[in-house]
Amino acid sequence: MPPRFAYKADRLKPLRAFCQTVRLGSVSRAAEALYVSQPAVTLQLQALERELGEKLFERSGRRLAPTRAGEALYELARPLVDGIDTLPSAFRSQLRGMDAGELNIAANSSTILYLLPRIVERFRQRHADVRLSLHNTVSADGTDLLRADAVDLVVGSMHDVPADLVYEPLHRFEQRLVLPPGHPLADKEDLTLADIGRYGLILPPKRQITWRLVDLVFQQNRVPYTVALEVGGWEVIKQYVAMGMGISILSSICLTEADRGRIVTRPLDNFFPARSYGVVMRKGRLPSPQARAFMDLIQPDLFVRRDYYDSGHSER
Repeated sequence: MPPRFAYKADRLKPLRAFCQTVRLGSVSRAAEALYVSQPAVTLQLQALERELGEKLFERSGRRLAPTRAGEALYELARPLVDGIDTLPSAFRSQLRGMDAGELNIAANSSTILYLLPRIVERFRQRHADVRLSLHNTVSADGTDLLRADAVDLVVGSMHDVPADLVYEPLHRFEQRLVLPPGHPLADKEDLTLADIGRYGLILPPKRQITWRLVDLVFQQNRVPYTVALEVGGWEVIKQYVAMGMGISILSSICLTEADRGRIVTRPLDNFFPARSYGVVMRKGRLPSPQARAFMDLIQPDLFVRRDYYDSGHSER
């Protein structure tokens, strides 16, 4: 059993006295720096030597110099003592750091265009000193950036979650059929997948989740379908639908008040599951203060849409 001594209950005091004595080379100067008496510092140093079983100082002229054991202890103790002594200022700096630094977020074009504007607006209002960068990527590229530590978060939709990532779905949006005005399916009762499959679909590229989701639903129901056109960007797709070049299937998040009159939409709840949108992070990695502040702003009221399509219903 190691010997017990009076200062063992508070290791910081003798370590602080030891470090000050090494820095200043004198017990009296260390006592002045610590605003304690010289005998108190002497007792603390003696207690350390008894506990460790090593002589920590030797006289070198008029100065006290650390022994070989004292030098080893100083290397270990100095970061601990400095860390405790600078804790208040470091804590204040950490708090200030939440309003500084940078935040990199990867998201696809539809997420950046339809989902994030109000969140980004609030984040900029509250954290004006944070340099925010939005990286426009498809889902696969975004997760690659996340794994490479090039971005802090990925915001968007994820269907299959890899083992090294964590996906937290925050909101869900329904899928809708998008048609030009006057299309035969616009007012057809008892709409079926076979009805939709008879018309050419305008879809985003195959790498995107929407294309894979549409293909999966038609394949599972053994309904043939045709793709009239593949094109990136939901605004482009809606424009081509409005021009009568085909029909499309998209998430209700992509519909805005500006679409009123130029396209017609119909719900597809009976055929297509709702799409979830959320945050993707690396498993086991704590988000930065800036990332946590951004995630705190992803609230249901920022997603609720109050336009003609009533397409903003979400659930946690």
